[in-house]
Amino acid sequence: MALLRFIPVLYVASCTLAVVKENFKSCEQSSFCRRLRGFKPEISHYELDLSDIQLTDNAVETKLTNFEDNSHFKISLSAVHGDIFRIQVDELMGLYPRYRPQYALNGEPQAAKLSVVDKSKDHITLQYSDNKATLHAKPFKVEFFKGDSLVAVLNSRGLFHFEHYRTKPSENENNEVEQQKKEDPGAWEENFKSHHDSKPKGPSGVAVDITFPGAMRAYGLPEHADKLPLRSTNGGEPYRLYNLDVFEYEIDSTMAIYGAVPVIYAHSPKHTVGFFWHNAAETWVDITNSKDGNVMSSLVNLVSGTQEHSVSAHFMSESGVMDMFVLMGPKPRDVVKQYASLTGVAPLPQYFTLAYHQCRWNYNDQDDVTNVVAHFDINNMPVDIMWLDIEYTDGKKYFTWDPVKFSNPEQMVNNLTSTGRKLVVIIDPHIKREAGYFLHEDSLANDYYVKNKDGSVYEGWCWPGSSSYLDFYNPKVVDYYKGLYAFDKFKGTSDDVYIWNDMNEPSVFNGPEITMPKDCIHHGGWEHRDVHNEYALTHTVGTFKGLTERSPTRRPFILTRGHFAGSQRFAAVWTGDNAADWSHLAISYAMCASEALGGISFCGADIGGFFGNPDVELLQRWYQAAVWLPFMRAHAHIDTRRREPYLFSEDVKNRIRIALRLRYAHLPLWYTLFFEHEITGEPVIRPLFYEFPEDSEWYDIEDFKIYNGGSHNIPVSLDKILAFYRGGSIIARKDRPRRASSLMHNDPFTLYVALDNKQTASGTLFVDDHASFEYRSKKYLYLHFKYADNTLTSNLIDKTDYPTKEWVERVVIFKPPPGVKGAKLTSKTLGSVDLETSYTSENKALVIRKPGVNIREPFSIKLY
Repeated sequence: MALLRFIPVLYVASCTLAVVKENFKSCEQSSFCRRLRGFKPEISHYELDLSDIQLTDNAVETKLTNFEDNSHFKISLSAVHGDIFRIQVDELMGLYPRYRPQYALNGEPQAAKLSVVDKSKDHITLQYSDNKATLHAKPFKVEFFKGDSLVAVLNSRGLFHFEHYRTKPSENENNEVEQQKKEDPGAWEENFKSHHDSKPKGPSGVAVDITFPGAMRAYGLPEHADKLPLRSTNGGEPYRLYNLDVFEYEIDSTMAIYGAVPVIYAHSPKHTVGFFWHNAAETWVDITNSKDGNVMSSLVNLVSGTQEHSVSAHFMSESGVMDMFVLMGPKPRDVVKQYASLTGVAPLPQYFTLAYHQCRWNYNDQDDVTNVVAHFDINNMPVDIMWLDIEYTDGKKYFTWDPVKFSNPEQMVNNLTSTGRKLVVIIDPHIKREAGYFLHEDSLANDYYVKNKDGSVYEGWCWPGSSSYLDFYNPKVVDYYKGLYAFDKFKGTSDDVYIWNDMNEPSVFNGPEITMPKDCIHHGGWEHRDVHNEYALTHTVGTFKGLTERSPTRRPFILTRGHFAGSQRFAAVWTGDNAADWSHLAISYAMCASEALGGISFCGADIGGFFGNPDVELLQRWYQAAVWLPFMRAHAHIDTRRREPYLFSEDVKNRIRIALRLRYAHLPLWYTLFFEHEITGEPVIRPLFYEFPEDSEWYDIEDFKIYNGGSHNIPVSLDKILAFYRGGSIIARKDRPRRASSLMHNDPFTLYVALDNKQTASGTLFVDDHASFEYRSKKYLYLHFKYADNTLTSNLIDKTDYPTKEWVERVVIFKPPPGVKGAKLTSKTLGSVDLETSYTSENKALVIRKPGVNIREPFSIKLY
């Protein structure tokens, strides 16, 4: 599939950020991170008992012992279909059960067959396809081989550690546990600022190191406002995965923000390997890279005794079991697809969701919403979706409308849909504690709220003031909550109203680190510390169920801020409360590319920045850049100046109009990529190391100038959007400007054929009804375009059918063969037809006009 690459021209300007780092913990201030990070690389204190192992066709299980404190664990290694190994470790006869995430995996992974190829008292080697895993007994470690190449080693540095549950020692006891308490006062209870964490079950941290011999770089661990390759954290803060409400976050930082996806990929030209740490508790990850100058070479020696490059990761979580997946690759696309096979893919979104979204906190009233859309039409600018932030509600009470400002929501929605537009409204998980508010009264009466450690209802502070939080771990809460989206409950809504789940980290303004205390209790007795990073996912699952039951024939659209592994199955994400600054524009690409590698392709950033007022140049450049991210939404803080694109000068409006029309022209490409993501698991946007290991040839999409591999200095004006088609690609576009994507559905296609040096090209196109689930019943067209031997052909990839009026209006061929005199179309319906052609010497393009063939029909066009 052809892929777009956009290179924004960015100028870094100064910006004063408001994030208060002191409100958030460092590793040193987090007792479990301080404790687990304090272990130094050494010979492991853990041993496997290989004298009493249990073998099945798919797994091996035995006992693991910490010989220092004589604690015992069960460990299993199993094979998962698709070249994946799974390692699970849990306590034997633990004092309390330990939490396993409930929502990240897309069902139980499919087991594959393992065979024993070598066994002794010291080790056992198991094979699955061309993958092998060797478990070493003393000291404990696991080596993973692809063919004969060692590609990963678990516990090579001896940092594996599992804090088993135990009873809290009394003050007069003088034993090992009491000594630990003296060494780390935060082990059994912990304070941060004015907040106290009672830790009723005591220390329960788990940690492991995994090393990747030969790897040059590591990627993954979204969400962080950092560059795409992961940095070495030696001497600095580890990457933190803990969903937090951090407004105006710092860039180039390992600080936690809104999402937590604990997957990492280690890459080298020879092989790429992945590691998924299936744990929902607060997690810190140290990255060590031998190619960085401050890293000791002893890391490499611990692995293989050689001086090759190596990357190592040290995962540390506060609680839960160890559930680890090693993704064996061998290429970047293989490991990402292997991860997708575990956590699932984004379902095909509705077509309109890929168009332009207009939002701010807040549109004043229903007339404001109508007028904004009208001004887009007056200025010939497309927009598909209007958004409403929290002020549309009656006093911040969700599932209600302000009785004055939004007194007739049904009429407002009808006004939008009559012009082909949709509406998105915000629904957060905090519930206003107000007598008479039906949702609060129902939740109190039916025990739907998260509890304090003493069993009383937890009360925090958020936008409504005093609030409590729905406990989506209770199945009765999900059943109740999904019913709130029904049209007779959420009055004024329709099939064309969709949902924005915000503040669901969860955000608690007066809570520790602006979130929920860890010793709060969820349904099933789980502490919030066990489930924190998964909470937002449970929220979006409830919303997804509500929308699918409300509108069973429509694909849901949900945007979520908090997210975890697996969130892609239910919602899109955005990069949160960014700032009107060039650096925040630049980092949006790295952040969304990292999310895509972590399974979450449907990602974007607030155009113009949420906080602050962008200057006119920055705003224009942000629109031009946002064309090439999957989710395209403008959004702004309530205190910012209005910045709808039609409010500016004619020059500025024209540049933004061109950018928006370019986005709409490429909607068929975005839609096709999302369909292919659902069937293959490949990311919709991909960094160059993933897709193009070697330099490739590119065509400028505006003037069709050819750029071969290597570096180029290209002059760029404000009117220039620097983007390229890769040589060898065929892109299907819809170039007729419309005010909304819904009005484009029957428009014709222009096929852009960018030939490679072999004079060949190919591409795909997906067509269906743009909205329903009927594509899962084979009601679609999935086409393959191919150009070779001076002939363009179109054929069905899948033997399906879908009636459509869409047809081919033009074909544009970049760098065509010399001496073309004409073109001949051949199809079953039209027979053999000579077509009009013209050649533009300035941009070296051949244009074939009005083939007129329906896209549903196979055809060929031969140049002569």
